[in-house]
Amino acid sequence: MYTRRELGKLVLASVPFAALQPRAKPDSKFAGVQVGMNVPYNFGSRDLSGDETLNRCVQLGVSAVELRSQPVEAFLGAPAREQLRAWRASAPMDKVALFRKKYEDAGVRIEIVKFDNFYAFADEELDYAFNLAKALGAHAISCEIDLEGTKRIGRFADKHALMVGFHGHTQATPEMWQTAFGYAKHNGANLDIGHFVAGNNTSPVSFLKAQHDRITHVHIKDRKFHDGATTPFGQGDTPIKEVLRLIRDNKWNIQATIEFEYPVPPGSDRMTELAKCMQYCKDALLS
Repeated sequence: MYTRRELGKLVLASVPFAALQPRAKPDSKFAGVQVGMNVPYNFGSRDLSGDETLNRCVQLGVSAVELRSQPVEAFLGAPAREQLRAWRASAPMDKVALFRKKYEDAGVRIEIVKFDNFYAFADEELDYAFNLAKALGAHAISCEIDLEGTKRIGRFADKHALMVGFHGHTQATPEMWQTAFGYAKHNGANLDIGHFVAGNNTSPVSFLKAQHDRITHVHIKDRKFHDGATTPFGQGDTPIKEVLRLIRDNKWNIQATIEFEYPVPPGSDRMTELAKCMQYCKDALLS
């Protein structure tokens, strides 16, 4: 018969050494540039749980994210959509600290919080959204761009002193963002460099140089000119490497957020392709 102490030694001896080591925290800051991901969107669902989203980020070595609100609100116990507005008025904000701690303990910072249908929010919902983002440690909110609506959103952004990065698809032009910037001090741009190339048929570099202090984060993807297809990194017309190195060389505090939208090649899967995207950005920044 073994004593309890002897049994414990046998159990430990049977466990691989690597499994006993503390799990290394992810680190996706390369040459001073924080590379992040749009999650859980990149994983194929906006409604993936906060835990599963975090687990996949850690697997990929991602240390900062643009996080959609759905996993957070699900963790807080949000009801069905038709009851959501009333629930937000008294959401349990004390639980937000628990969500944030879980991410930060794992080595993942929530730098941007993305809200869908933002222009339909009532005033009290907008206050809730800004307070939620700040409680999560975010330095910005992101949402789609609706030029007229950016006036109202901008008032709340200035009230809460928190930037809003308006995301533009192919229809967004530099002039639209510049107009939005004029409405509020905290109105900014989530510059999607792939959409910019496809919609404006030119490089986003000039806009980035001119407006870097109003850009909350850039979406990294590759597309072709003239509303062309989204491609694996390095196969389109988007100057991904130039943009990343511009952020690096100027030491701008702009997250380079990978947004995965090209078709998964046969024989591969999302996680494999996301790892390739991360490596592409790392190689660009370290060379």
